[in-house]
Amino acid sequence: MNPINDDLRELISQYIEINDQEWTHFASLLEFRNFSKNEVIITQGTATKSIYFVVNGLLRTYFINGAGEQKTFHFSNENTFAADYESFLKRSQSRYSIQALEDSTVILMSLEVLTNYYKTLRYGDKLGRLIAEKYFFLWSDRIQDIYMLTPLERYNNTKSQFPDILQRVSQYYIASYLNITPVHLSRLKSSVWT
Repeated sequence: MNPINDDLRELISQYIEINDQEWTHFASLLEFRNFSKNEVIITQGTATKSIYFVVNGLLRTYFINGAGEQKTFHFSNENTFAADYESFLKRSQSRYSIQALEDSTVILMSLEVLTNYYKTLRYGDKLGRLIAEKYFFLWSDRIQDIYMLTPLERYNNTKSQFPDILQRVSQYYIASYLNITPVHLSRLKSSVWT
């Protein structure tokens, strides 16, 4: 068995029951891609054509605001998905860019492939609904965190959600994710360690 496929099957099994025959069909449609560190996978303003399952590496979802500043919205590490799901489903312009922060291997799933899964898997529709719900909750939680939590609470949540993020991501991107300046992040880190 391919350990990469095993990881994805395990993740999907958290959502739905999938038998060996269904998995064989599912796995036959997977497309693997490698992205180099700092490579931009999706550019804001273009249509999102795939959902990306991170096999190894780390992706950053970000946008450029009206002042031309990059704002990090989310990190996707191993065994998680990355996409602008609205753009993906509507075939509309993406509001986000996605960038590999490390050399990364991902599995691409196009809308056609995902639609095929919905039709051919016993619980395909349920899988689609649960993935959509997960993205809704992720985006909702992210927005609530920005508006309802203090910077220190956001920092602690980030460390909890992404335990090794401080070793893998530049302080600039972490500060952007927390919606604070890098200087403020340095102060937070100092206060936590003292």
